[in-house]
Amino acid sequence: MKRFSIRSSFAYPKSKWCYANSQGMANTFKAEVMTGIHALGPGTGVPARTISTPDTVKAALFLASGSRGPGDATYSVTSEMSGTGYTAGGVTVTMANAPHLDTTTGCFTPSASFQWTGFTSAGAFDCCMMYNSSQGNKNIAVFTFGSQNITSGTFTLTMPSDVAATALLRIA
Repeated sequence: MKRFSIRSSFAYPKSKWCYANSQGMANTFKAEVMTGIHALGPGTGVPARTISTPDTVKAALFLASGSRGPGDATYSVTSEMSGTGYTAGGVTVTMANAPHLDTTTGCFTPSASFQWTGFTSAGAFDCCMMYNSSQGNKNIAVFTFGSQNITSGTFTLTMPSDVAATALLRIA
């Protein structure tokens, strides 16, 4: 199930390559949520941390030849995208939505799409890692999509609706 829809100003051919990147919520994130390590959205404070502002979360792109996945405990520059219009570490994620409960599913979706403008990729990429740069670059989740290669364009990962069936992060 894809959690991103991809919008960009380019056309790309379908490929028959097999990629090593894998999608999923980070294994370590599942336990870290229960111990109050991550503050993903605004609110009245996280009791374990007594804060009212969200952590800084980033989204980084990775090469199709990489091996990023849920087993990565933290963000690493290994296999990270490079190129014109791309900054190592990725973009800062807009965190105006608070995590919430939709019936029995915990949900969180960033409040804005991830976007790289004036972007020329240095190679094919098919993976985005969302990580918490306020908490030692801890991996939150890795998302995969069809291999992309951009030349002087805008690459946008559009966020889904923030409901139980489609939220970017869901804990049921």
